[in-house]
Amino acid sequence: MEKFFQLKANGTTAGREVVAGLTTFFAMAYIIAVNPTLLSQSGMEWGAVFLATIIASVTGTLVMGLVANVPYALAPGMGLNAFFVYTVCFTLGFTWQQALSMVFICGLLNIFITVTKIRKYIIKAIPRSLQNAIGGGIGIFVAYIGILNVGIVTFSSGVPALATLNQPSFWLFLIGLALTIILLVCNVKGAILIGIIVSSLLGIPMGVTVTTETVSFAEACSQLPSTFGAIFTSAGLPSLFADPAKVPLVLITIFSFSLSDTFDTIGTFIGTGRRTGIFSDEDEHSMETTPGFKSKMDRALFADATATSIGAILGTSNTTTYVESAAGIGAGGRTGLTSMVVAVCFAVSAFLATFVSAIPFAATAPALVVVGIMMLSAFREIQWDDFSEAVPAFFAGIFMALCYSISYGIAAGFVFYCITKVCKKQAKEVHPILWVATVLFVLNFVLLANL
Repeated sequence: MEKFFQLKANGTTAGREVVAGLTTFFAMAYIIAVNPTLLSQSGMEWGAVFLATIIASVTGTLVMGLVANVPYALAPGMGLNAFFVYTVCFTLGFTWQQALSMVFICGLLNIFITVTKIRKYIIKAIPRSLQNAIGGGIGIFVAYIGILNVGIVTFSSGVPALATLNQPSFWLFLIGLALTIILLVCNVKGAILIGIIVSSLLGIPMGVTVTTETVSFAEACSQLPSTFGAIFTSAGLPSLFADPAKVPLVLITIFSFSLSDTFDTIGTFIGTGRRTGIFSDEDEHSMETTPGFKSKMDRALFADATATSIGAILGTSNTTTYVESAAGIGAGGRTGLTSMVVAVCFAVSAFLATFVSAIPFAATAPALVVVGIMMLSAFREIQWDDFSEAVPAFFAGIFMALCYSISYGIAAGFVFYCITKVCKKQAKEVHPILWVATVLFVLNFVLLANL
């Protein structure tokens, strides 16, 4: 284990990696129940999506851990699954088989741009100031996810406000947050995981930690054939391009899937990997032209790219690197052993879904908030007194949370970075790839506005 994962070289231990893996899993375990509930609205079998979610998560996370040796977990992405159901199926009128087919093609496209090193070139093109802004922005986004998950911030007529603290889940969240902060300040090992476990247990007498009714493992297995390989049936890929009039719309939708998936992953890797040393400067900026994947970043990007197509074959929307991996990284995870633990937990959850889904958001939200706080230190590297640097950094960092999208935050940062450089007559300093990415983002917004 030491030799394979290089624990000492990465400044970690097996025990720390296990704790980190458990922390990451509990922080993202909600997807096990949420994803099938969401996708089933498009007509897919709940049990089939439930099992597809778990298998895709296990497969993608295992590849990430064994091939790339980095502590990231993968699962069907929130936001992308909502786009799948509400935009692609409900608004645009595609069937779920056709939507899965578009996700599959998106995965193949991501594999292509990863093998050709395009995704890595994009990372190299992002200036250090924006990388720091993305890192801090991921922190705000992660903390915001935690706060929204527990519902302690409400939106009445579009106006955000603090919820009335009359719900047991709110009090459990506040207790868990205080406990986790105290443990971290006191340097208690495994503080974040302890906070999750204690909060979950306290939630039992408070009526917050409750088991929910789910489809049994046997029922899920019987339903899986309805989605497994559905993209290869007549209702899938063949029907996708059967109507020439719809081909432009199909291509636009695939483009939107791919753009969001690509920059969500890039943002997560930059935001959580650079400052922690998971990805070295050589990983982020080396431009190898030799065949194969020579660095952790190469292998991690490839693991992420392949997961989407695998998930589509099984029967779920885009499988992507989870930003909640930051919780495990905050707990000390530095190698693929963390990912291995997450994968095992996902596999076991197929048989214990009722109990795993009982862990409430109120118990995991404090972990996301404190990890978000830790990640805000990236903002320290930005020259805020230089307005031309502060503007793109602000939009890249803040828009992630406001738009609830990593890729939209990056898009805003890119756009304003280009604007400020042009105004300062420093347009030549903008990397050509950054110009192309900015144009693609603008084009994507225009196309989505006209769907």
